[in-house]
Amino acid sequence: MLDTLWRINMNTLTVKRETLPEAYRYLGGRALSSRIVADEVPAVAEPLGPNNKLVFTCGLLAGTTISCANRLSVGAKSPLTGGIKESNAGGIAAYKLGRLGIRAIVAEGIREDQDWFVLVINKDGASLKPANELCGLTMSEKAEAIYRQYGRSVGVILIGPAGERKQLTAGIANNDTEGVPWRFSGRGALGAVMGAKHLLGIVLDDTGCPQPAPVSKEEYLQKTKEFHQLLLKHPQTAEVFPKFGTAAMMETTNTIGGLPTRNFRTGRFAGAENINGRALHDTIVARGGEGTPTHACMPGCLVRCSNRYPDRDGKIIVSPLEYETLGLLGANLEIGDLDVIAKLNRMCNEYGVDTIEIGCAIGIAMEAGVLPFGDGPAALSLMEEMMHDTYLGKIIAAGCVVAAKVLGVLRVPAVKGQGMPAYEPRGIKGTGVTYITTPMGADHTAGNVARAQTIHHDKEGKVALSAKSQLGMSIIDALGLCMMIVPALPNRAILAEMINALHGWQLTENDFATIGRENIRLEQEFNRGAGFTAAHDRLPEHFYEEVNPAVNAVFDINDEDLKEMKL
Repeated sequence: MLDTLWRINMNTLTVKRETLPEAYRYLGGRALSSRIVADEVPAVAEPLGPNNKLVFTCGLLAGTTISCANRLSVGAKSPLTGGIKESNAGGIAAYKLGRLGIRAIVAEGIREDQDWFVLVINKDGASLKPANELCGLTMSEKAEAIYRQYGRSVGVILIGPAGERKQLTAGIANNDTEGVPWRFSGRGALGAVMGAKHLLGIVLDDTGCPQPAPVSKEEYLQKTKEFHQLLLKHPQTAEVFPKFGTAAMMETTNTIGGLPTRNFRTGRFAGAENINGRALHDTIVARGGEGTPTHACMPGCLVRCSNRYPDRDGKIIVSPLEYETLGLLGANLEIGDLDVIAKLNRMCNEYGVDTIEIGCAIGIAMEAGVLPFGDGPAALSLMEEMMHDTYLGKIIAAGCVVAAKVLGVLRVPAVKGQGMPAYEPRGIKGTGVTYITTPMGADHTAGNVARAQTIHHDKEGKVALSAKSQLGMSIIDALGLCMMIVPALPNRAILAEMINALHGWQLTENDFATIGRENIRLEQEFNRGAGFTAAHDRLPEHFYEEVNPAVNAVFDINDEDLKEMKL
């Protein structure tokens, strides 16, 4: 049960099945991917070179239909940040891995020829198949070609043209319960690492595989029921998230002055009510057709925070349309039109790039005067240039830091090379602390505090708040769980009880905390080996000097304050 590790050498085109080492027994998700990277990748390795490894992992409850338990984690040394990176996503790939008994896939080596491959795994083993005919296809085209050959029930993990071109915004996506291949592990340019290895995709066929059998069946069923009841009774997970999805966050961030607007100049967008969770919900419901405001991206999910956004004729434009995309491709660009944002999102998905990084890069282009703020048609045209790989398109596809250097822009919303998500750090200072202290670069998933009951633009207590959130997310990521469950959890005891009943273990909440804390320590140690110092733990200087007018505050948490960080 979840005891297999597949090792794939793309240089020699060999596959090898291994038993998961005993030292990794209790590790899953981010904890396992980061541990393998820390153990096997030299910190000074070239991210797109032969010594980097790409690791796919699932959580400790993968393969079950426990709600929100099938996140896919992808890890490597990042070409974007130059440090260790983990990025995770929903979808069905981790569910398939769990049913196949696989805890991790490790892709090694690179190819310097013109040949591309797909890895196919089923109950009988694994093999690499030539796939040159898939090269250059969009995400949807690749997925459809794979479905024609292997059936629509398989899980797929794919890169788009951006990954093939090793561009620094390239992500890795897997498919959802409807077969739509747009559930992105988008951050850190891990799609470029996959492209360097000439691995276009992974096909996971769990035909003939049983559901994982719990060691203590009655306990497992009882604890699963208790966990699901927590989700079904809490207002956030039972009402807000299913109705408004992640876009529900926009009303909060805009109110507290933390919604990035006009290349992060301010934290409040005048057009927010046109693109927030309520506007999104009402538009989808009014248009009907193939659209739905609530949708489960993975088997068994009760929260259903995903959506399917249709055009005026009821045909799907994109699924899902998330808060981060609405924030970065909407408010940050001063675009207040859901249809324009959805089309930008669709183009990002098909090309295979991170909407957060692209939103930051287009913001830089607008700051440089390449196109005006608020000009939706111009933004769509710029995306066309990216998809057609023009020189201007290449600049955008290289991310916001590179775009700023080429275009001569000083104000860059990035930390450790990675563009900021949709939480303005002067307006939400606890999340700003996370940006500068997590090994992941500017990444809200490493420890977002926007829902905390506090005065967010006041510095008091924000270092401790970030530390608590970072540890909590390290634990959630290690278990392969979705962060959307967090509001419904009074503590993590129920998670330990479900895992123990499934595997026959005796883990405690304290064990989880130890795993989460050790994981962050390993990631920090890797980054130090890669050359990171305390000087890298800073926001760009303009955030310390320029006032966010929405909250009349600068970012005033200094190096002395950060010494209080205790994980």
